[in-house]
Amino acid sequence: MGKLTAAFLRSVTKPGRYVDGDTLLLKVTPGGAKSWIQRVTIDGQRRDVGLGPWPVVSLREARDKAFENRRAVRAGVDPLAEKRKAKVPTFRDAERETFDAHQARWKNSTTAKHWRRTMDKHVLPTIGAMRVDAIGPQDVLRILTPMWTTNTEIARKLRQRIRHVLRWAQAHGHVQMNVAGEGLDGALPSMPRVKEHFRALPYAEVAAALETVEKSRAGLSAKLALRFVVLTAVRSGEARGATWSEIDMNARTWTIPAERMKAASEHRVPLSEAALAVLEQARALDDGSGLVFPSPRKRGRELSNMTMTKVLRDVGLAERTVVHGFRSSFRNWCAETGKPREIAEAALAHTVGGVEGAYFRSDLFERRRRLMDQWAGYVTATPAGKVMAIRG
Repeated sequence: MGKLTAAFLRSVTKPGRYVDGDTLLLKVTPGGAKSWIQRVTIDGQRRDVGLGPWPVVSLREARDKAFENRRAVRAGVDPLAEKRKAKVPTFRDAERETFDAHQARWKNSTTAKHWRRTMDKHVLPTIGAMRVDAIGPQDVLRILTPMWTTNTEIARKLRQRIRHVLRWAQAHGHVQMNVAGEGLDGALPSMPRVKEHFRALPYAEVAAALETVEKSRAGLSAKLALRFVVLTAVRSGEARGATWSEIDMNARTWTIPAERMKAASEHRVPLSEAALAVLEQARALDDGSGLVFPSPRKRGRELSNMTMTKVLRDVGLAERTVVHGFRSSFRNWCAETGKPREIAEAALAHTVGGVEGAYFRSDLFERRRRLMDQWAGYVTATPAGKVMAIRG
């Protein structure tokens, strides 16, 4: 029979621990909070098991919980370990936490979409409902092995993403080791990594490609955005997310903020006359959102990357180039026409590493302005000062 009573529980205020009996104690804090503790011995060591606060857990409920724990200990079960297991998340829950944590630093929404699509299709149906501490190497191999030699790049990315999730679980103490880590290497055949380059047109064909796009029946927003990408040699996402507040027409400068750049550094883009002409035509697209190239279908949303890809597909260029490939065309033109490497790399907003990057601080803006004027003249096949119009 326990020593504590309901009346005592209501009246006691002095801080301390009060024994009820059979390993059960009531703890009273200096602030007056009361909670149940059970003191048990597991593998020769004394352990305290929290049973919850009073009065949420009544005296009778605390005694019942203590009795069940004593039975478990006699049967060789560690109630603390079982309590921890109850808090271990499923892989699906851990994946969501990891996805949310990574999404904050992903500047390219395509990365998030690809993560979500591949995890939903290949991983979560197999191990999503499993607790992370119950997942073994064989579970990861069930996902990876069927595609390791047939769809290697996807398989590698999936393994990397599973590792990220289990690394989160490991950091939070839910698993002791990452079963998608190096231990899997012996079970997966070594596959040569093939670097796949973006499809890109020879620079000599870019002007004709722009002509083809101009004559197409594509929407004005898509045609202007694609032309702007080519003339400025920026990434597709940087152009699609461009806002009028970033552009100074008088100074012929577009300043892309750091949060929209891959390298997380502000990037100034000198605007050629041809690029300014594109912007003048883009004023007709204004939907009040501030976007230079808003979606014609979803008011207030930026143009999707697939829209520009569709333009290339519709005019028969998609098999030969992707939107990003025009940056490669520009870089090859720079190399083969003797333009200085450092200016070309600065125009592409590439990060220069090593000692060179540590000491090189200038963005070579005025020299890049001359370079972009020359590029614009080359791909529009127009003399300096003359601009080719785009018809809607």
